[in-house]
Amino acid sequence: MSVSAHRVRIGRAYDSRVRGDGIRVLVDRLWPRGLSKERADFDEWQKDVAPSPVLRQWYGHDPDLFDEFSARYRAELEDPVRARILVHLFAVARHGNLTMITASKAAEISEAAVLVSILNGESRSATAANDRSHTPDLAAATNEQKVC
Repeated sequence: MSVSAHRVRIGRAYDSRVRGDGIRVLVDRLWPRGLSKERADFDEWQKDVAPSPVLRQWYGHDPDLFDEFSARYRAELEDPVRARILVHLFAVARHGNLTMITASKAAEISEAAVLVSILNGESRSATAANDRSHTPDLAAATNEQKVC
């Protein structure tokens, strides 16, 4: 699954909305430090799609651990709650541009980068290449969503 007709990109929580952002979705579990709710310009906050606290703390945004983080996070995305949110993000991206928002200073090695990669249908890193595909679980989540 990919949403190539529209642009899916990464943005930072502290940056202003720019033309072409489309729907802006904060994907961090924690609210961005020092950012008031009044100043924030997000359309959604999908904190339940964020990595688990254990994974986030283990990773610590260490660039050397990004491939392993990505593989572990992709595995976490098979959780039914996260999978349903991912299906929702695919649906949003099919209808227009989508910007995954993070407060991380290193957005290119954040969970937002992993989500953008998945939504754009990009292949995984060599480290994650041996992991099984998430498509069956996403399909199951889609079916669950239709039934509800």
